[in-house]
Amino acid sequence: MIVRRGVQRLLAEMGAHVLPELSLSTGRRADLVALTRSGDIWIIEIKSSVEDFRVDRKWPDYRLHSDRFFFATHPDVPASIFPEECGFILSDGYGAEILRDAPEHRLAAATRKALMLRIARAGAARLLAAELAGVPVPALEGESE
Repeated sequence: MIVRRGVQRLLAEMGAHVLPELSLSTGRRADLVALTRSGDIWIIEIKSSVEDFRVDRKWPDYRLHSDRFFFATHPDVPASIFPEECGFILSDGYGAEILRDAPEHRLAAATRKALMLRIARAGAARLLAAELAGVPVPALEGESE
């Protein structure tokens, strides 16, 4: 959770909107999915330890569902274990920094449309759940109330 919070803060500062724990069409669940200002879709896979990375065999699938794919971790996990062909984010819980940018691999149009719909539906469902639970949900800049 600490790594996630720092990465979410970084992405928010960059103007991206983030959904945690988004289920993909394959049934896999992405730790963080970010929608950038330009409409790019990034997936960030959080790893809390060397062992967590070593036992994970699902991460290559995430590249099929994103324009850019990153790993994120904390300072106690060596950066050298993560593949060079993936982006790398280091987080301390208060903030984060992209230490290695992710190469771009653009989504096919049909995949992008399906994923955008999934992001929109999940976001709307979560907002409704928050409002029904009594959590005030402020309008975003540029939205009419």
